[in-house]
Amino acid sequence: MSVSRVEITPKSLGKPSIRERLANLFQEIRANKVAYLFLAPYAIIFLTFVVVPVGVSIGLSFTHYNMLEPPVWIGWSNYIRLFLMDDVFLIAVKNTLVYAFITGPLSYIACFIFAWMINELKPKLRALLTLLLYAPSISGNVFLVWTIIFSGDSHGYINGFLLRFGITPEPIQWLQDPRFILPIIILVVLWLSLGTSFLVFIAGLQGVDSTLYEAGAMDGIRNRWQELWYITLPSMRPQLMFGAVISITQAFTVSQHAIALAGFPSTDYAARTVVTHLIDYGNVRFEMGYACTIATVLFVVMLITQRLVQKWLRNIG
Repeated sequence: MSVSRVEITPKSLGKPSIRERLANLFQEIRANKVAYLFLAPYAIIFLTFVVVPVGVSIGLSFTHYNMLEPPVWIGWSNYIRLFLMDDVFLIAVKNTLVYAFITGPLSYIACFIFAWMINELKPKLRALLTLLLYAPSISGNVFLVWTIIFSGDSHGYINGFLLRFGITPEPIQWLQDPRFILPIIILVVLWLSLGTSFLVFIAGLQGVDSTLYEAGAMDGIRNRWQELWYITLPSMRPQLMFGAVISITQAFTVSQHAIALAGFPSTDYAARTVVTHLIDYGNVRFEMGYACTIATVLFVVMLITQRLVQKWLRNIG
């Protein structure tokens, strides 16, 4: 008994070929050319200032480049040096991970809890509290007031209190002692954390359809926690995703607060983060190839973290 051979092609499987997909794409562009025309300015700006720089940075990470001479291809040497020979980078990674895994989740949860609580208030009181909680994040260098609170002399508020009541015999160097530097930076950043994500969550809560709660009550939802999990959070997935991206980005890219509070470089690199390490090699030493290597590693870690958070947020509700 002979068996005839049947050739399986993309067409026989119902999947369009690459040529057909390109033809359909161009047909769609022609049919919606006005919409694509309006999108073109943003697309050009995004490609020019985001996609192209990221691609160039990844390419330069495999080179030795000091901005005075043309880049020289050196392969994986920068990555080998970064992970096996740069001890300060390992300190920066440890500090960044500690900082990110504390401030990231805490600031994200705090933004949502405060937004959820304020959303239940009357409009005028809600607007006032929103302004008060959001103000620190838009007040420029207002966080430098913490340098007065934690000043290392007797005029600092904390030291003045401790000396007055005899708790310590001499002023504590809060921002020079490696034991206190990172906790103080984490405290300051949490104080500043009610920023963009906080406003986005309030907007998301305002946009939840009230009829969903009535339908949920008819389907068996009995308390506010069930409403939160089965109705509110699933209805806010876009805002939750945006807030997660903002929190992850801010957690992994801390630099300004660390430099302003603890100096650059900090004592025993206690406030060294991946971004301050990048600034050191990019803006001070002008080793741009090595700086691009640091940036590429940070980009990959943030991308993986965001993908994991997106996967987790899809399971809410």
